[in-house]
Amino acid sequence: MKYIETLREGERLSEIYLCKTKQIAKTKMGKTYYSLVLQDKTGVVDGKIWELSGGIDHFEALDYIKIDGDVTSFQGAMQVNVRRVRMAAAGEYNPADYLPVSSKNIDQMYAELLRFVKSIENEKLRTLAERFFVEDEAFIRSFKGHSAAKTVHHGFVGGLLEHTLSVAQLCDFYCGHYPVLKRDLLIAAALFHDIGKTKELSDFPENDYTDDGQLLGHIVMGTLMVDEKLKTVPGFPHKTASELKHCILAHHGEYEYGSPKKPALAEAVALNFADNTDAKMQTMTELLAGNAGNRDWLGFNRLLDSNVRMSTEL
Repeated sequence: MKYIETLREGERLSEIYLCKTKQIAKTKMGKTYYSLVLQDKTGVVDGKIWELSGGIDHFEALDYIKIDGDVTSFQGAMQVNVRRVRMAAAGEYNPADYLPVSSKNIDQMYAELLRFVKSIENEKLRTLAERFFVEDEAFIRSFKGHSAAKTVHHGFVGGLLEHTLSVAQLCDFYCGHYPVLKRDLLIAAALFHDIGKTKELSDFPENDYTDDGQLLGHIVMGTLMVDEKLKTVPGFPHKTASELKHCILAHHGEYEYGSPKKPALAEAVALNFADNTDAKMQTMTELLAGNAGNRDWLGFNRLLDSNVRMSTEL
């Protein structure tokens, strides 16, 4: 199988991929074409079907399709121009080859995350964390299998866990460097900050926004999830609950980035920076990995707000 991460400009393809999305669009001249996102376990690539007659069988999003096409480059990113397509038959493919999965061991990452839960000294905050990460089997199953985003960063099985653990590790470092930070509050906020994504995004292979995800978003839903669990921890201090929820509500930092609140606590500032650092570094990591060996400028990236390239060898 020719995995997406290995595609290079100029190659000809005859492979089966999962059609993650399919959209009908029109060129500037009014000609109809299909815009696709093709997926396997190594990533996604844009696909275009410019000619809709002859060799283009009917298919829909989330179908496994056999394509013949050419790999090109558009604005620094790989793209597949599809010439022929048909539905793949049962037995022609293994679904496990088409779900992107974290390169890190999911069980080992979760064990490390549980060590952070156990390290919270405040009994109420630790109990609250245990309500999610130790006692709620349905939540644990969803959390371990979820992505952290649809496409931007950590968009793979285990991505939410990998991102959350990384944010907690960064926050733990901050606590050792900045005495002003209250570690228990910050670590708890790091663990909870993206739990709403278990409801914002659907399960794989779809991994798309749910109706509530579109209407409410993961920040609001995550805050509501924490608020509901708080009711199961008798005597949880009101001020601590408000500070914890504030950290979640403010973790995107700015209103234009979807934050209902701007950071008003040192812990909220630290969480925002840790979240932003991991998201952007993972975005750069995935971008460069998908263009291995390409030393040219790769084009404008929306999250990084810049044209980017790999640094030169020293």
